[in-house]
Amino acid sequence: MFHHRQGLPDNWEPIIEKSFSAWVQFGAEEHDGLAAIADWLLKHKHWEPSNGFELNDKIRVTVAIEAAVLILGLGTDYYREVSAIVVYPTTVMSRGTYAGPAMGTVSDSVIPVLGQAHDRRGPVIIAWDEARASARNPGRGRNVVFHEFAHKLDMLDDMTDGTPPLPKDQLPRWIEVCTEVYESLRGGVPRPPVDDYGATNVAEFFAVATESFFDVPVSLKQHEPRLYEVLSDFYQQNPADRAGV
Repeated sequence: MFHHRQGLPDNWEPIIEKSFSAWVQFGAEEHDGLAAIADWLLKHKHWEPSNGFELNDKIRVTVAIEAAVLILGLGTDYYREVSAIVVYPTTVMSRGTYAGPAMGTVSDSVIPVLGQAHDRRGPVIIAWDEARASARNPGRGRNVVFHEFAHKLDMLDDMTDGTPPLPKDQLPRWIEVCTEVYESLRGGVPRPPVDDYGATNVAEFFAVATESFFDVPVSLKQHEPRLYEVLSDFYQQNPADRAGV
């Protein structure tokens, strides 16, 4: 069953205070902005449960608010290519050909899929148990909602190349900084807090870097200040400041 044109429920604030631990880091004006974006997402996008699952207000509000975080400084037009949000109850097992454990290798096996983002006007798929865990327990550098919606930002120019829409004057530095960290990961050199999964390809690097930027911003700013800076310039946010740094 599709859920369409149902905005934030009256009891959305108590829901998000309990389900999204990072909510307290945002100021009152940011709360208003996040609520407005979440309301827009709930009204203008299709929300669909899968595998016999049923969506309730807690699920819809939590996912919508987290998705809103990424575009708080950008605006709703950046999600124009999101047609639907499909929520599974838990991780999906998928068989296919994926990047292997060593550079240049592939693996044909069944792997757990926490979420997926489809290009063009495709949907975003989210596993609720993973989304719930990352919302309640921030600070691990992993957040499936941030990850998959970052992919949709990357896809806005019809290329999944790890580069979201950027002003021309920001592009050279973006390429320089991101390429250096990405190639380091590809070479097997850890770059914490950026997860090693970012070495899979440039698209996954951007999604993983986004997770770090919003979920462990203080650590990213301390360990990878140049990467933090280019992400801050793009997202027009400074999440480390919210954490008191």
